[in-house]
Amino acid sequence: MSKTPKFKRKQAVALSYHDKQATAPKVTANGKGKMAEKILSQAKDHDVPIHEDESLVELLSALNINETIPEDLYQVVAEVFAFIYRVDRHEQEHHKIE
Repeated sequence: MSKTPKFKRKQAVALSYHDKQATAPKVTANGKGKMAEKILSQAKDHDVPIHEDESLVELLSALNINETIPEDLYQVVAEVFAFIYRVDRHEQEHHKIE
């Protein structure tokens, strides 16, 4: 017998980090299903980078809005932010050349 794969609702979590105002990133949006789709749509509309990581979203979705991420997630979230900053910088340099 084959198992039917369980349908997983889409999840999305938005983070922000302002190094002069906070010691760690905080959750600015969190949702499942239609709310997750709205979060992703808003991110795309405002050119906010999107990073897909199902395990990380699962952990972050347990947090409340405006809650700072726990210390045990600092490293993985820092790696995500570093990747996003590198991509942004590369795109800015690429647009300067054109």
